Amino acid sequence: MNFLFACGGTGGHINPAVAAAQRIRALMPDAGCLFVGAAGNMEMELVPREGFPIRGITVGNLHRSLKPKEILHNLRSAGQLLRGMGEAGRIIEEFKPDAVLGTGGYVCFPVLRAASARGIPTLLHEANAMPGLTTRMLEKHVDRMMVAFEESRGGYRHPEKVLTVGMPVRSGFREADRAEARQKLGLDERPFLLSFGGSLGARRLNAAIAALAAENEKTGAFRLLHACGGGEAGLETMKGLLAQAGAPEPKYTELRPYIYDMPAVMAASDLILCRAGASTLGELCAVGRPAVLVPYPYATGNHQEKNARLLEEAGGARLLRDEELTPETLGSLVKELLASPDALRAMGQAQRSLDRPDALDVIVDEMLRLSRKDEA
Repeated sequence: MNFLFACGGTGGHINPAVAAAQRIRALMPDAGCLFVGAAGNMEMELVPREGFPIRGITVGNLHRSLKPKEILHNLRSAGQLLRGMGEAGRIIEEFKPDAVLGTGGYVCFPVLRAASARGIPTLLHEANAMPGLTTRMLEKHVDRMMVAFEESRGGYRHPEKVLTVGMPVRSGFREADRAEARQKLGLDERPFLLSFGGSLGARRLNAAIAALAAENEKTGAFRLLHACGGGEAGLETMKGLLAQAGAPEPKYTELRPYIYDMPAVMAASDLILCRAGASTLGELCAVGRPAVLVPYPYATGNHQEKNARLLEEAGGARLLRDEELTPETLGSLVKELLASPDALRAMGQAQRSLDRPDALDVIVDEMLRLSRKDEA
């Protein structure tokens, strides 16, 4: 059997698809798994790192505006989408998938639309509380809509297609050993903070982290690993922010453009500072770590804040809105949390209580069920 996966744009879209492919590979070692992404995007690098082949296609994105410049952009994007559908169609006809799963990103539209037109079973997983534009455009075409949150079911026009499954998480998060991870990272008994703004970076969060790190360099109260996003250019920018804050050669802070060993790094951490993308929240719950969440303020429908509030209400996280984020507010909150190890443990337990360890099983089972419907 063959299975096709469409994902891209951010790690939050890529990781769930990788998780599903890993599970299928474990269940069916002889199954073919192929990914399709947007040519030039980060999925073209990240997916092969996980051991899966990927093909790139042309992808356009639509802007919600009637300004002349945006209308012109959308006309160009429409042409790119048509071209992408043709490219996706050729990949589908060559690979002959038994089912196609999309997990987010503009690349999902041409791939799932082309598969649906050929009568191939299609599934789409929406990780966020509110469906995005691509999800809305595909809803009537796919065979199964899968959502992470029960509260989001009301946002769909075809509720009979919707299945609440939770958030699929890559292998390694639930199995990661804290002591082993800390030893591998060379950590001592001091608290270890992990921070990241998403695979594409977050300027405001990066600036606040730089100030927090520079202040910590005076005392070494904790160790900090920060993924700044934006590739090597983002890394150089972050180094500049640290230098401006007074820490040109930090001793207690490590910077990376991207974290490839996230399960181990999360397991080693005492507190995590990050955005509130649904994939990240699923990983936080799987590993059971407390967090300070700073939702991305321009997310469609403010869905990141809605996602984050679910964790805050459960007691697993503290919410700090982007407009409230300053070096002072972040520093004060971190100091408060690190001063109470018992509170951090309770937050971690609350996170773990929200975990849906069966999410991946449900998604893969549904893929297999639909792929075999003609055999019944």
